[in-house]
Amino acid sequence: MDALIKPLRGVKPVEAKSNNAKPAGFAPAELDPSEFLAAAAQPDRSRPSRHEAEHAVRTLLSYIGENPNREGLLDTPRRVVEAYDEIYQGYHQCPAEVLNRTFGETAGYDDFVLVRDIAFTSQCEHHMMPFYGKAHIAYTPVERVVGLSKLARLTDIFARRLQTQEHMTAQIAAAVDEVLKPRGVAVMIEAEHTCMSVRGVAKHGAMTFTSRFTGVFRDNPAEQARFLSMVRGSGR
Repeated sequence: MDALIKPLRGVKPVEAKSNNAKPAGFAPAELDPSEFLAAAAQPDRSRPSRHEAEHAVRTLLSYIGENPNREGLLDTPRRVVEAYDEIYQGYHQCPAEVLNRTFGETAGYDDFVLVRDIAFTSQCEHHMMPFYGKAHIAYTPVERVVGLSKLARLTDIFARRLQTQEHMTAQIAAAVDEVLKPRGVAVMIEAEHTCMSVRGVAKHGAMTFTSRFTGVFRDNPAEQARFLSMVRGSGR
């Protein structure tokens, strides 16, 4: 994971829109704040007991043709539930709390901050199979900045839930935009989906790219281009 802070520089106004610019008045769909500001698991929501969850694993073992009572599988239900507690811990973590602590000692810094190559693993909500890759997050601060590790932690919170890559991209951008209130946010995610590489069409190595831009990154194609250039880097 690389953390990059560019030298202080002004942003030149854009004289002409690129061919890929969004039409005037375009705005991305708004997300419900409950999707990106709070923990997804609510205390008042009923959940099966641990025993019920382990029994469900035993049922699945029987479904695929296994004998859940054979020696090698006796502890599998317990292990699977413990693994789920770890893999899906993002449901119990609050994105807003991660971003709430900021720092004001920026010496007038007015360019964007980019944290690149944040490795993550998530689970596809359609097949419950892993997808994994890297997230790249940039924002242009207004007076205050957030600790660089917090953007990596934010990525993990959303990744450790059942997801689609598109939704995860939008959630990260919305959380940074809402809590930090910067001049703009840019998020790009690149990932390989095992529901596409291991099953189905079985195309190993196919990568999916998604992006979300707000503020100056959405309105200024030059800032988008600079972000993308830094994400790709030399020799990537």
